[in-house]
Amino acid sequence: MNSKQIKTNWAQFIPLVTVFFFWGFVAASNDILIPVFKKAFDLSQGQSQLVSVAFYIAYTVGSIIYMLISLAIGKDLVNKIGYKNGLALGLIISALGTLLFYPAANMHSFPLMLSGLFIVALGFSLQQTVANPLAIALGPITTGAQRLTLAGGINNFGTTIGPLIVSFAIFGATASSDTEMSIESVKIPYLVLGVAFLLVAILLKMSSLPEHPETIEETVSEGSSLKSSALQYPQLILGMIAIFIYVGVEVSTASNLPAYMEKNLGLLTQNIAPYISLYWASLMIGRWTGAVEAFTDKMDLQKILRFVAPYLAFGVFLVVNAIAKHDLTPFYVYALIILVLIAADIASKGNPARMLLIFSVLGIIALLVGMTTNGMISVYAFISVGLFCSTLWPCIFTLAVSGLGKHTSQGSSFLIMMIMGGGIVSWLQGTVADSIGIQNSYIVGVVCFAYLAFYGWKVVSILKSQGIDFDKKISGGH
Repeated sequence: MNSKQIKTNWAQFIPLVTVFFFWGFVAASNDILIPVFKKAFDLSQGQSQLVSVAFYIAYTVGSIIYMLISLAIGKDLVNKIGYKNGLALGLIISALGTLLFYPAANMHSFPLMLSGLFIVALGFSLQQTVANPLAIALGPITTGAQRLTLAGGINNFGTTIGPLIVSFAIFGATASSDTEMSIESVKIPYLVLGVAFLLVAILLKMSSLPEHPETIEETVSEGSSLKSSALQYPQLILGMIAIFIYVGVEVSTASNLPAYMEKNLGLLTQNIAPYISLYWASLMIGRWTGAVEAFTDKMDLQKILRFVAPYLAFGVFLVVNAIAKHDLTPFYVYALIILVLIAADIASKGNPARMLLIFSVLGIIALLVGMTTNGMISVYAFISVGLFCSTLWPCIFTLAVSGLGKHTSQGSSFLIMMIMGGGIVSWLQGTVADSIGIQNSYIVGVVCFAYLAFYGWKVVSILKSQGIDFDKKISGGH
């Protein structure tokens, strides 16, 4: 699939996004496991964030293993075994990780639980290395970011229902304070998840996904095209830091939210799941909004979809929580906050750098409101960070690999390595919270968004020096 392709290949894209669903399901479910493990194993807030550390550090370890194997065989691993085989292998590794939940639950072992999550994420690392550039490659480069945004929207359908399903599996339909029993109840849903991993691996092997898609080629300057490594591109180096920080602020905002709601609002752990679900649904809302250009190049239809898509996604959240028999009354007001997202999306005009800058500034504002208010106002301010994180991954990823040409796969691996920020920043915020309080600890997120805003501003001049201008690309795509 090359840059001359004029339409998204939906027959190949749809099977691909199933793996995006799983990444979201498991990642968001961790936010329910964290407070449960904290009580069951008598952990501090910083120690409880080891769940995030184990999960996200596996992405770095996986990327390092990937690069070492590539060096040993003298060829890029994914290019050698094929993209479909890479996805299938990653799913099998993740399935093996779910098997550890059974003995871990029976033995009441926190380290073994962490080991299971680590292996699951190790498989995700290989899947991410393959799937992200592949999503960009399955259509024209002008809508690559929007296609990755759409895949992220499917990811966040998983993040929306993950906390609800895992919470139900742990606590049941009624409240329970028996956390030891809850630990044991974790093993069945994760075994089912392992079976699902294996079924999807078979589905992808039977799909029409290309084993060796053509590299995305960009029009770059002659000097840039002679570079021998992805690390020689400044947009990638700064983008690696941006991915580290972005995943960090996205994950830490959610993973520390249960502790904030328990301490400051007095809510029970089992009653927090709908709010965690809304946080991750917010990413789905934003990503469905940002993906409308992947569906049509008709401007009038895009304007309509920009209002329909976010409320359709919000409707999915409401329906899922209605099925789970949660009171929806507290959530209706959130429909007004979504209007801020729509306005920001329109203002970005589809330019990933401009979108990154605007959404990062809004993220800073949301966190500051959450830190300086009380009650449900602060909760919704923190939850709205999900809206403003929603399109940052595809923006950063697209900007960071733009112009890399034959080095795109290598650059992708370096970016996936930086997902470890989800664990490091979460642990950092948890540790800061132990010192200055959980609400004030969100200053960590403010600093993160400040760097992301800087990257959105700086990368424009870097890419223009290499002959890449996204405003021209976008205008040429309509």
